[in-house]
Amino acid sequence: MDWLEDFPQMSRESLRALQKSIDLGYREFSRNYGEAIENFFDPLLQFLVGLEKLLLATPWPIVILLLAAIAWLGSRSLRVVAGVVICMLAIGFFGMWEDTMRTLSMITVCTLLSVALGLPLGILMARSDRARAVLTPVLDVMQTMPSFVYLIPVVMLLGIGKVPGALAVVIYAIAPMIRLTNLGIRQVDPAVLEAADAFGATAWQKLRQVQLPLALPSIFAGINQTIMMSLAMVVIASMIGVKGLGQPVLKAITNQYFAMGLFNGLAIVLLAIVFDRVSQHYGKRLQKYREETGQ
Repeated sequence: MDWLEDFPQMSRESLRALQKSIDLGYREFSRNYGEAIENFFDPLLQFLVGLEKLLLATPWPIVILLLAAIAWLGSRSLRVVAGVVICMLAIGFFGMWEDTMRTLSMITVCTLLSVALGLPLGILMARSDRARAVLTPVLDVMQTMPSFVYLIPVVMLLGIGKVPGALAVVIYAIAPMIRLTNLGIRQVDPAVLEAADAFGATAWQKLRQVQLPLALPSIFAGINQTIMMSLAMVVIASMIGVKGLGQPVLKAITNQYFAMGLFNGLAIVLLAIVFDRVSQHYGKRLQKYREETGQ
């Protein structure tokens, strides 16, 4: 039984060897393919920079009018529109407009990426039990992994800046989009699908004209959660050079500036409220429309 006494030491040595091999392998991968991956993400960087410059260059009344118009189209509620306008005016009044525009550009791009990647994966999960069995544990890990951990591989591979920050945010926030797309499609009434089959609809026609329209409330709930998680990641992403409301919060933590941290934190909360109310109202409108029309 002497080997039992040496077992903890053997386990620690094996763990160190495994960690060392993983670190060396990832560093080798970064050296060999890092530049090619950076070039691959150049269009994303240009899009991020271009959108940020556009928002910063646009006069604030026009930005507020555009956001109010989006809020009206999404909610059809004057109360929501008034809330959006008041929130944005408060952000400007306290001198956080530029950082808010930088954060807004980052969240917009990350949400678009999450939808573009998450929607097809959610459809794949809904149409294939095998894909669901493979992706479910991956999503479980993504949602339970500490958010700081996402910064390590992207920084080692791409350094610091907008693109690594955006990738970290997308990885952190994409899981709800995938899960709720899968859930919405799977919850479509089988009788409706049988009726579509009776009319000779193909698999693509059923997906495009039946399943996706009926799953839209669930899909928009996924978009809502993705936006909320993206905003939650803003402060953490500021540690790797993502400009916006997260950097003043990080500076406030480092230098114990309570007022700075409080005001910028409240600005993030106001943005979250704006996105949440608009997307929730739009989802409810879709649900109500489906119930009234019986579609």
